[in-house]
Amino acid sequence: MLFLYFCKKKPSQLVDCFMNDAHPLQPILASIPHEPGVYQYLDEEGKVIYVGKAKDLRKRVSSYFTKEQTGKVRVLVRRIRDIKVIVVASESEALLLENNLIKELQPRYNILLKDDKTYPSICIKNEPFPRVFATRNLVQDGSEYYGPYASGRMMKTLLELIRQLYPLRTCSLNLSPNAIKRGQYKVCLEYHIGNCKGPCEGLQTEEEYDEMIREIRLIIKGQLQGLLRVMKARMMDYADKLEFEKAQEIKEKLQILENYRSKSTVVGIGISNVDVYGIVDEPTVAWVNFIRVVEGAVIQSHSVEVKKKLDESPAEILSIVINDLSLRFGTTAREIIVPVQIENKPENLKITVPRKGEKKQLLELSENNARHFKLETEKQRSLVDPERHQKRILLQLQKDLRMSVIPEVIECFDNSNFQGDFAVAAMVQFKNAKPNKSEYRHFNIKTVEGPNDFASMEEIIERRYSRLLKDEKPLPQLIVVDGGKGQLGVAVKTLEKIGLRGKIAIIGIAEKLEEIYFPGDSIPVYIDKKSESLRLIQFLRDEAHRFGITHHRKKFEKGFMQSEFNRIKGIGEHTAQKLLIHFKSYKKVSETSFDELAAVVGPAKAQILINHFNDPQKPDPTSL
Repeated sequence: MLFLYFCKKKPSQLVDCFMNDAHPLQPILASIPHEPGVYQYLDEEGKVIYVGKAKDLRKRVSSYFTKEQTGKVRVLVRRIRDIKVIVVASESEALLLENNLIKELQPRYNILLKDDKTYPSICIKNEPFPRVFATRNLVQDGSEYYGPYASGRMMKTLLELIRQLYPLRTCSLNLSPNAIKRGQYKVCLEYHIGNCKGPCEGLQTEEEYDEMIREIRLIIKGQLQGLLRVMKARMMDYADKLEFEKAQEIKEKLQILENYRSKSTVVGIGISNVDVYGIVDEPTVAWVNFIRVVEGAVIQSHSVEVKKKLDESPAEILSIVINDLSLRFGTTAREIIVPVQIENKPENLKITVPRKGEKKQLLELSENNARHFKLETEKQRSLVDPERHQKRILLQLQKDLRMSVIPEVIECFDNSNFQGDFAVAAMVQFKNAKPNKSEYRHFNIKTVEGPNDFASMEEIIERRYSRLLKDEKPLPQLIVVDGGKGQLGVAVKTLEKIGLRGKIAIIGIAEKLEEIYFPGDSIPVYIDKKSESLRLIQFLRDEAHRFGITHHRKKFEKGFMQSEFNRIKGIGEHTAQKLLIHFKSYKKVSETSFDELAAVVGPAKAQILINHFNDPQKPDPTSL
């Protein structure tokens, strides 16, 4: 029996989002019973904006009106004008009622299960000599429906197996006993090629046909172990009676079934009749995969996308999804394997959170399916609507970096030098998460001598943004510095020097551990390695490095062509690079002994160098 409590206050009476003695909803909250049930929150227009279930309605509803709540929950509470409570007899009834109300009312603040496809089912038609076929149209005529199947391939494989094993009729004739007795029908081609036993002419009894249907039900349900035992016993019985043709026919069917079972088995057959739910959880969305396991074989798999509304935890999401999919697929499992404990579960249902073993393997399989579904969904959306995909990445980056605006324009800086010589820097710009190559910039370091990355960073930051201010061009929303705390500190001081401190967000990324540093914070932040936010930052850093190295290589080669080494006959580019790397400068090479030179470039090249430096006609190295 359901007991309905409807509580209402005027919109003007509810202005505070936290419960206190003067709160207009205080009398209502006090009147809610300590019973299981479903609660509904309504806005000032009388529209249901949230539906939830609880084992103890008063405790659960009152918990929303406390100060220890997230920002999204506070937004919900501010909009509550009425509360409607439905008390039920048990938690199971609350689960069912909540699921039905969410589907019917579609409240704004309940999570959304993105799964509006119509999946096919296998139908065993309610008729004499039942047909077995795939359908998307469920007719309430007493027929049996198994499914739905999210994987069309799995369903087709199952139907093909059934057709291999059993000669079922495919016609739509009305095979009533009177019609068969009158001889109203004649056998068709399917009979002559061995795909049907001709029940239309009375060549097959209804009892024999129904026995095939009973075995087909077991196959569809995945209960192969018992069926195999019965078929083996039947085969041996025919063999004992010397009916070898019938025994051979059953043996061939056994081989087909064994082959089917071997392809679908993922764990030992000791794990029977369990449902597995894997989840991939992200800040605004989650992906959940469901697989059904019967006698160690996966017989069904389905994935859904869940849009979060109130920062729901994985346990809360799984509670809702399990209830929804259990009803949709008609599962009878008494055990559920999940990654976290859930509270609101149906009665007499065992919840298992495995740590190792075969059940843990099943959970990992389900999580991999959820991850694959996530990647495929995002890939399809990025192809169909690339702007939406890019915006989603930027919104995630904004949240991870705690920015007040979306970083539509990001600029990243990188320094390069060769032992202090040929110092250059590079800047790349990304617009809407994509490289904007027309705004890439190279910088030749002008004011720094020797290997000083900090001073180089100061110069290029000042030159870049002083120029933008002078030309009155728009500034980026985010600056990324390739380096740790030191590089970031110099960049922040430079922004402060030119009056941009606090006007542009800035971070540093340290390459070894992919640590993200914020200004004034010595402790780095670690973004999930699989996060698209981190991948975007890494892409920026790598692109800046690639662009800078290309420019540095060209400058180095140009510098070498103009160097004194190029004037020495017999000393090529490769040898000159060796000398510069080892001795740092042309002057030091000129002051080095034969033995030291020979150890680096060999005796022949060393002798050429010694002859050149001892030539009275050569320039004085100290003057270079």
